[in-house]
Amino acid sequence: MDPLGARSQFVEVQNLPTWDQPQGVQDEVDGENLLMEEDDQLTNQLNSLESPFPFRQDINSKIVLFNGDVALLNCTAIVSTSNETLTDKNPVSDSIHRYSGPELRDELLKLKGCRTGEAKMTEGFNLAARFIIHTVGPKYKAKYRTAAESSLYSCYRNVMQLAKEHAMASVGFCVVSTVKRAYPLEDATHIALRTVRRFLENHGENIEVVVFAVSDVEEPVYRKLMPLYYPRSKKEERIGLPLLPADIGNAEGEPVVPERQIRIAEKPGNLEDDSGDDSLESDLGLVGSHAFARMEGDVDKQRKLILQGQMSEAAQQKQHQRNYNRWLCRARTEDLSDIAALKALYQTGVDLCGRTVMVVVGRNIPVTLIDMEKALLYFIHVMDHITVKEYVMVYFHTLTGEHNHLDTDFLKKLYDIVDAKFKKNLRAFYFVHPTFRSKVSTWFFVTFSVSGLKEKVHHIENLQQLFTCILPEQIDIPPFVLDHLRAVLPLAPSQRNTSHFIS
Repeated sequence: MDPLGARSQFVEVQNLPTWDQPQGVQDEVDGENLLMEEDDQLTNQLNSLESPFPFRQDINSKIVLFNGDVALLNCTAIVSTSNETLTDKNPVSDSIHRYSGPELRDELLKLKGCRTGEAKMTEGFNLAARFIIHTVGPKYKAKYRTAAESSLYSCYRNVMQLAKEHAMASVGFCVVSTVKRAYPLEDATHIALRTVRRFLENHGENIEVVVFAVSDVEEPVYRKLMPLYYPRSKKEERIGLPLLPADIGNAEGEPVVPERQIRIAEKPGNLEDDSGDDSLESDLGLVGSHAFARMEGDVDKQRKLILQGQMSEAAQQKQHQRNYNRWLCRARTEDLSDIAALKALYQTGVDLCGRTVMVVVGRNIPVTLIDMEKALLYFIHVMDHITVKEYVMVYFHTLTGEHNHLDTDFLKKLYDIVDAKFKKNLRAFYFVHPTFRSKVSTWFFVTFSVSGLKEKVHHIENLQQLFTCILPEQIDIPPFVLDHLRAVLPLAPSQRNTSHFIS
């Protein structure tokens, strides 16, 4: 705490100049503009194009570029960059730990680490900032560039999502990609700037200030690239257009991976399967000429062909992949923050085999009150990157009511839509605290509605049984479950450990 009468070392973000207030670098930009405008032909071409990042005074007024220590910012939350165990020592994290005090280190131990691309939150303790959002940037290798770009995007996106969910007014970003992780600074800056810009456009109505806190080395790169994503005039917008990189991401700023994009052919029925018969190709090619028909194909005809056994297995798989990709694109562009706020689906630790554990909390799903299609989209959005590897799911049925029960038709629809990797890499589904009714319903569902799940479903009667598969420290059990078990089975104070709870 500052001595009485001493000047505070913390920096009020409200006193910092925003990006819509031009600084001395504007002269340099204008000089470049004049050189470019000597070519009238180029100018005319630029005038006819529309920038994907148009001049927006309202967004620029929320942006601050600050050369200084992010730990000193007095804002709702600041961002700390670390490693997967949240123990990394770098200039940013060292400064945050120094100013926040020893309580932060103790709090980080409770988080049980953080995966690359994720974001977790703690209190700010002795900082001026109320919260600290911790995120883990990717290690950069040229051969895995696509994965690194996606992970870095997730860092910035997840931080902004937390800010929105907790109604934060201001966020102070450090440069997430540390030197230690070898991410090229300019490439990382492009992703940071465009991700924040897209989030403010689509979901940032209540966020008042976003600060990019940079060092002397980082500042020139940010000043060079910020006019491309936050032009301060129509003129700057026009000049920045040809300087934008080829990949500017999708509507949310997420890197676009060409091989994962939906390929739309003039004849979507031509499934590029040389083994398919000619009659199938000609049949599926006879669809409408309007845009929707070109994208979807004749769905009824395709279903009829499947039922008649005329569509090859390879063709069916390709059609299913196209359908899933459409759902995934929707999941990545729609605002699903209301579903995320339910805390009904989240990632925790790993099981005894090292597989990712995903938790579903039945009581947190108000089936009758929410848009279940958005719930389906949220499930796809969260699970898509998890299911590329083997994983397990833990479903807590504890204290669920009638309004929490998922309809079997919905579950069947979900099962039919998701990609094959969801089913292939799901190694176990642990159904915790089932009732007799839920056991019967589950048996009918896995026996008659879907295939390949029956052997993976395990009914777990108590936590002791669950802990034989997943260690207690590797799973975040919903607090109400523990409270319920305490009430049902009171224990002596010396026994109050989750590993002793038996339903």
